[in-house]
Amino acid sequence: MMDCTWTVGRTGLWQALVVILCLFQLSSVTGQARYSIPEEQPEGSFVGNIARDLGLDVARLMSGKARIIFKGSRQYVHLNRDKGTLVIKERIDREELCGKTTPCSFNFEVILENPIQLYRVTVEVTDINDNSPSFPKDEINLKIVESVALGTRFSMESADDSDVLINDIQKYILKPSDNFKLEVQNQPDGGRFIEMVLQNPLDREKEESHTLMLIASDGGEPHRSGTVRIHITVLDANDNAPVCSQAVYKADVRENSPEGTVVTTVSANDADKGFNGEVTYSIAHVARETKQLFEVNVQTGEIKVAGKLDFEKSKTYQLNVQASDHGGYTDTCKVIIQIIDENDNVPTIQLMSFSNSISEDSAPGTTVAVVNVDDEDSDGNGVVKCSINTVIPFKIESSLTGYYSIVTDDALDRESVPEYNITITVSDQGSPPLSSSKSINVKVSDVNDNAPKFDESQYSRTVPENNSPGFSVFTLSASDADWGQNARVSYFLEEKEINGVGVSSLVSVSSENGVIHAVRSFDYEQIKWFEFNVTARDAGSPPLSSVATVKILVQDQNDNPPQVLYPVQTGGSVVAEMVPRSADVGYLVTKVVAVDVDSGQNAWLSYKLQKATDRALFEVGLQNGEIRTVRQVTDKDAVKQRLSVIVEDNGQPSRSATVIVNVAVADSFPEVLSEFTDFPHDKEYNDNLTFYLVLALAVVSFLFITSLVVIISVKIYRWRQSRVLYQSNLPVIPYYPPRYSDTLGTGTLQHVYNYEVCRTTDSRKSDCKFGRAGSQNVLIMDPSSTGTMQRIQSEKSILDEPDSPIEVSLNI
Repeated sequence: MMDCTWTVGRTGLWQALVVILCLFQLSSVTGQARYSIPEEQPEGSFVGNIARDLGLDVARLMSGKARIIFKGSRQYVHLNRDKGTLVIKERIDREELCGKTTPCSFNFEVILENPIQLYRVTVEVTDINDNSPSFPKDEINLKIVESVALGTRFSMESADDSDVLINDIQKYILKPSDNFKLEVQNQPDGGRFIEMVLQNPLDREKEESHTLMLIASDGGEPHRSGTVRIHITVLDANDNAPVCSQAVYKADVRENSPEGTVVTTVSANDADKGFNGEVTYSIAHVARETKQLFEVNVQTGEIKVAGKLDFEKSKTYQLNVQASDHGGYTDTCKVIIQIIDENDNVPTIQLMSFSNSISEDSAPGTTVAVVNVDDEDSDGNGVVKCSINTVIPFKIESSLTGYYSIVTDDALDRESVPEYNITITVSDQGSPPLSSSKSINVKVSDVNDNAPKFDESQYSRTVPENNSPGFSVFTLSASDADWGQNARVSYFLEEKEINGVGVSSLVSVSSENGVIHAVRSFDYEQIKWFEFNVTARDAGSPPLSSVATVKILVQDQNDNPPQVLYPVQTGGSVVAEMVPRSADVGYLVTKVVAVDVDSGQNAWLSYKLQKATDRALFEVGLQNGEIRTVRQVTDKDAVKQRLSVIVEDNGQPSRSATVIVNVAVADSFPEVLSEFTDFPHDKEYNDNLTFYLVLALAVVSFLFITSLVVIISVKIYRWRQSRVLYQSNLPVIPYYPPRYSDTLGTGTLQHVYNYEVCRTTDSRKSDCKFGRAGSQNVLIMDPSSTGTMQRIQSEKSILDEPDSPIEVSLNI
C-alpha cells in the first residue's frame, strides 16, 4: 500500500487543499484513490491528477476510453482524458450532499476498456463556513410567575447551523444577564440543551417585563452568528411545575408508515388545580427536518408521524417534548424513536462496462460486461444475489462487493449461435424479496474458422464431343458457413498436364460463380475423359480452402465415317479377287474389312451390296462383310464382276463409305490377265495422263528455246566486247570457267541431258523416260494396265557461271 499526501496553498476564501491518494489492489479493481476538496468551488476547479496518481499515462486514458461512472444522477466532477485530470463539473454543497454527516464524501468509478480496468475514487468534501446559526423563531415569549424560586430553569430552543465541526455553533451568549444566566448542556446525539436559570428574584411590581437577547455564534472564519429576542412577562405566583411521567420514552416505527400513525404518547402531571394545572405539550429543541416528520398533540401528548420516514436517511430520531402549564413552568422528556427497515428499495443494476460484440475465438474467461448492483435497504433486505440466464456459454463472477463480471464460460461458435441475449437478474433477501433485471445483447463477431465446402467432393459430368469453345459444362458450388468477407468464395483451377497439354487449355473456371467452360472443342477420338481439381478459397485472413475433383467424360458423336481397310483402294490399279468356276454355293470370295474410330453404336458397322454386275451371284454378310457366292458359278457368268459394297455405321445420322471390289470368275491367271488387259480405263484417268504429258513437253520446249536465246545473246555480247578490245590494242586472254569444257566450241554445259520418249499405239503401255547424270525422272505406264503415274520433282540445272555458253543435247 502506498500513501501520498499533497498540500496546495490557495489565496482567498480557502487556505488549503489536501489531496490524499490511496492506491491498492482489490480483486479485479485495479486501484483506489482518495481526494479532499472544499465545498462550493467554482466549475472547472482542479481536483487531482488522476492519471499520475493511479500510475497511468494519458495515452492509456485515451485508448481505454476512460470515463466516470456515478451511481446517482448528479455528476460533480469531470475527467479530462487529454490531460488526465479531474475538475469540478458543478457546484458542490456539502450540506445538501451529506447534511450533518461527517466526514462527507461521494464515490465514483473510473473505468477503462481493452483491457477492462476499474478504479474506485473517493472525494471528501470539506465544510466551509457558509451558513449562519439560526433560531426557529425570531422572538420567544415567556410568562414567569414572580414567585418562581431562584435556580428555576427555563429551556430554550437551540439554534441550528448547517455547517459542521468548527463551523458549527460553538457558544451561546445571553444579554443582559442581570436576572438570568445561561447554561448549555451537550447531548449524546450531538445537540445542545439550552436553559435559562433564574439567579435573581423577579418582582412584577418593579418590572413587569424583561427583554433579553440570546446569541448563537460559530467558530468559522469569519465568525457568523444568529440571535433571538426573548420577551419575559412577569406573572403572579404559580406554585407547581409540570412533571413528566418518564424522563425517556422509547418507541419503534416502521419506515414508510402513513401519516397519522401513532408512535407513542407522553404525559406529565401538574400538582396545581384548575387553570394552573392544565398541561400542554410541544416539541422543542430539535432540527427542522425532525419537526417535519413528527407532531405532538398539544392536549394529549400523542406523537404521530407527520412525514415520510426513510430508514436509509436516518435510523433514529430523538424528540424533546416540553410539558408546560399556564404559569410558565415546564418539564422536558426525551422520546427516542427507532426506525424499522422495510424492504422498500428494489435492487438496482448499473452497467459499468459493456462490449456488445465479442470474437467467436475468444478464450473462456473473456470479460463481456462489468455491472454494479446496489440495494439501499439494510441487513437481509439489502443483501443481493446476482445471476444470469442459464444455457448460455457465459457465467457471472463477483469481483468486488457490489461488482460482478460477466465472462465467457465456453467456446463460442458464431455459425451455431450468432448472438446472445443475456438477462442479468438481481434479487434481495427481504420478505417478500424484490428483484430487477436488465438485458444486454452480445453479438458474436465472425472469424475465418470454416473452410468452403463443396456440395460434392467429386463431380462427374458428360460433355458431347465437337462442342463449341466457351460451352458451359456445369456450375460447381461451395458454401462457407462464415459471414461477410470470410464467406466470399472464389474458385481456382489447379494447373496440371493432361496428355501433354495444360488443363487450362481444356477448361476454365469462373472465379466468381464457379461456372466451368470448355476452352476448346473436345474430340472423343483424342481424349475420352480427364480429371482436374478445383479449389474453393474464401477471402478471410488467413484464407481457407477446399478442393473438389471434377471428372469430364467426353461423349462420342458420330463424326467419323467408316474406313475401309481391305480391299485397299489404289488410285488407278485394279485389284481383283479370283473365284473358280467350280465354286459352290457359299464360297468365300473375300471379306471387306472396315473400322470406325467412333465408339459404341456409332462404331457398329453393317455391310450392304449396293451395286453388282450380277446381284444374283454374290451376297455380303450384314455384320461381318464377307462376300460369298449365292449360287453355283456357271460358264455363262462373266469373267469380270464389279461389286460396290457400302459400309454404314449405326450413328444418328449414320455415316457410310463405299468400296469397289473387282471379282474375276476364272480358273487360271492368264485368262484373268487377258480379260483385265482390255479393261477400259476411266476417261478421267486418260485425260489426266494426256494433260501431264503435254505439260511436260511444253516445259521442255520452253526451256530449250530460252537456252538458245540466252546462248545467242551471250555470243553477241562477247563478240562486241572482243571488237572493243581489238580496237583498243589490248591483249586478249581467253577465260574458261571452272568445271566447264568446250565441246567442239559449241557450248559449255558440263553434262549431257537425254530425253527418251517411247510411244505405242496403246497409250496405256507407253513409256516416257527423262534421264540425266546421277538421277532420272520416270513416268511409267504399268504394263498390267494399272495406269499409275508417278511424278517426281525435277532437279534444277545450275549454271556455274552466268556468262558461260550452254550445250544441250536432245535425243529422241
